[in-house]
Amino acid sequence: MDFNSFDEVLDFAIAREEEAYEFYNDLAARMDIPHMRAVFESFANEELGHKSKLLAIREGEIEPRVINEVVDLKISDYVVDIEPGPNMDYQQALIVAMKREKAAFKLYLDLAAKVTFEVLRSTFLMLAQEEAKHKLQFEIEYDEMMG
Repeated sequence: MDFNSFDEVLDFAIAREEEAYEFYNDLAARMDIPHMRAVFESFANEELGHKSKLLAIREGEIEPRVINEVVDLKISDYVVDIEPGPNMDYQQALIVAMKREKAAFKLYLDLAAKVTFEVLRSTFLMLAQEEAKHKLQFEIEYDEMMG
């Protein structure tokens, strides 16, 4: 992926956050148990928050900053890949969510490694850590559910 401007980077990231919002919103709608629905609705709203943060960065209202590295429980490394479907149970939905957040984390790390402009690198690293936080939350939820 090549970007010619900071705005292109932000547009790309904003589009990924919109996709994530739609994904979690759709996942929430599939859940029959209120707690499960609430978990995914909460993540959908967090993705909207990320989008707002990116828009604020684009407008120069805030500077991108890298947050501390997030712990990785690596649970997603040891569970089988699952395709999202209309009949997923909560465990399967959590697995899909963990895998999705892991992929987003890796994408942003890879992009950060490819750019030389510091503000772009900082933006990608910030986004990677946001995705790592989501993955950790899903891993904790999965661990508690399985424990």
